[in-house]
Amino acid sequence: MTTRSTTLTINGETHVVDVDHRTTLLDLLRHHLDLTGTKKGCDHGQCGACTIIVNDRRINACLTLACMHDGDDITTIEGLGTPDDMSALQRAFIKHDGFQCGYCTAGQICSATAMLQEAKAGWPSNVSASLEGAGALSDEEISERMSGNLCRCSAYTGIVNAIREAAAEGGQ
Repeated sequence: MTTRSTTLTINGETHVVDVDHRTTLLDLLRHHLDLTGTKKGCDHGQCGACTIIVNDRRINACLTLACMHDGDDITTIEGLGTPDDMSALQRAFIKHDGFQCGYCTAGQICSATAMLQEAKAGWPSNVSASLEGAGALSDEEISERMSGNLCRCSAYTGIVNAIREAAAEGGQ
């Protein structure tokens, strides 16, 4: 077995890990660091359950190797808030019942956190009215920007309402 030493900053804490170079970032988080909030859904990058934030960009942790992120800054759901100090998105997800079984919720919240930053930075989507500047986050815009995150329970109405509320408050 070939291993590689990799240094990652995860939720503000530095971790030096020595794992098989074939280990996905998702498996490193869950099985080596016991950060189990990030879920393994499809293991093919199609459902978004494993969405995390790496260097301020959302990615699917199942599609990347841990050793590829040496020196990177990683945020998982555990780094966004705690039960006693929730982020605006976490509070809004609870208020608007943006989950049922909860399996996809961590990925949804991580994705929405990064998506709100993308929108604030003026990044357009496929349904944006203009390629210039930040547009309004309509329900259609939110749905398009979150299309990489599936909810098998179909809690989409609550998810969109939660994201819209958090965006209106200017927080994540």
